[in-house]
Amino acid sequence: MSACRADRRTRFRPFRRRTTVPAVGAVLVALTLSACGSGGTSGGGGETQFVQGAGGVDIVKDSGSRKDAPELSGTTLQGEQLNATEKFKGKIIVFNVWGSWCAPCRAEAKNLVKAARDFKSKGVEFVGLNVRDPDKANSVAFEKSFEVPYPSIHDSGGKLILRFPKGNLNPQAIPSTVFIDRNGKIAGRALKPLTEDELTETLDHLVAEK
Repeated sequence: MSACRADRRTRFRPFRRRTTVPAVGAVLVALTLSACGSGGTSGGGGETQFVQGAGGVDIVKDSGSRKDAPELSGTTLQGEQLNATEKFKGKIIVFNVWGSWCAPCRAEAKNLVKAARDFKSKGVEFVGLNVRDPDKANSVAFEKSFEVPYPSIHDSGGKLILRFPKGNLNPQAIPSTVFIDRNGKIAGRALKPLTEDELTETLDHLVAEK
């Protein structure tokens, strides 16, 4: 728990290159080291042309420089098949990586739930990615406790994260959130628990885009 508390106080730092390791091992190491953290440095690169917004939300201001988001699909915690990329095509998607055991995830849950309800009528959909939770019962209890109104894909091993393009705004921390614009492009990312104001500011910007 001390590591989680320390990470919550850590601000996002500039990206650094890491030594390459096998793909699956790399993401598992990244998720392990960054668990409950906000200061992860994996991913990123000079080609993204992003700027750090208020509170450490990185936004790619130039929509023409944004990279394609991968297919967001899998089995939800309720056992249903979900292809969020197809189902929510043309909408803004907020993709949040979380674990039921993670204290910062619990801290931001109420903010995500409120934003999901406030922005749904504005064409914004939320999708969770539940990782490192081999027992789905804990994750389902988490959703019930916070009255989460949106689905979460269960991916205990974090394999879906590997679909994100290298050298981009990868969600390699727990919690982390990726913002995908209406055109299916990665518009921004946060490697930290988000406040209500940070979510509102970021989504207001994306909703206003033409």
